[in-house]
Amino acid sequence: MPELPEVEALVHDLRGRLVGRAISRIDLTAFSALKTFDPPLHALHGTLVDEVTRHGKFLDIDASGVHLVIHLARAGWIRWREEVPALPARPNTKNPLAARIVIDDPDRDTQPGLDITEAGTKKGLAIYVVRDPADVPGVARLGPDPLAEAFTIEALRTILEAEGRKQIKGVMRMQSIIAGIGNAYSDEILHAARMSPFKPANSLDETELQTLYDAIRGTLGEAVQRSSGLAASELKGEKKSNLAVHGRTGQKCPVCGDVVREVSFADSSLQYCATCQTGGKPLADRRMSRLLK
Repeated sequence: MPELPEVEALVHDLRGRLVGRAISRIDLTAFSALKTFDPPLHALHGTLVDEVTRHGKFLDIDASGVHLVIHLARAGWIRWREEVPALPARPNTKNPLAARIVIDDPDRDTQPGLDITEAGTKKGLAIYVVRDPADVPGVARLGPDPLAEAFTIEALRTILEAEGRKQIKGVMRMQSIIAGIGNAYSDEILHAARMSPFKPANSLDETELQTLYDAIRGTLGEAVQRSSGLAASELKGEKKSNLAVHGRTGQKCPVCGDVVREVSFADSSLQYCATCQTGGKPLADRRMSRLLK
């Protein structure tokens, strides 16, 4: 799933490609992905792209005051194409294409564009056409951005104290609490902080609070820097190659050499290093425990 660093890199890539150019048309091929009806999708036809920004994990293309807001969900992505077919894209259940943004370029014989795709059968990609990004419920509910100046250590302290005994892994993933951090980077942040994902949010002492704050800012900031300047096609590979524990179950921890372990849930999993994060004690994997009974 694209998280804050990848969406930030997409913003920089698309800003350079889109700002100052006109949207010729948008072909919608996955009708369930469009979550709004007013303004209509065709309100974007013929508009000029003024800016591309980010709200948490939401991508926002501002075109002449109309906002195309995209949430890529678990398996969505955006691909730039130097040339798109002249004929409008049509619905096809076997094709991952959800929508196509065709760009008007009077200096070329062909038209470039963006393909918004979603792999797999479980569909979560969402497209909104709004006059104000705050009209998107998910954007309106977002917590503070962890890379914003307003996200101070005191802001983090207030958040954790308010969440009480909730597990810190879940708190960091909740978009209404902190925007932009998902499953992968919460694993990476907690590994960098040498902290158990099951640690209660309000149990951190001053040293642990500072360590976690530094890990949040450092892990995300470094990922953004590594991704800066990369094209959209390179971002997934960059992310995967720099993860220390997430998605690396059974491999060696790059810090201590212990094996990376996993805890599985109904629709997700977390990865951690017992030596670095839990004093050498493996965490209970309830799903595996049930299977072994």
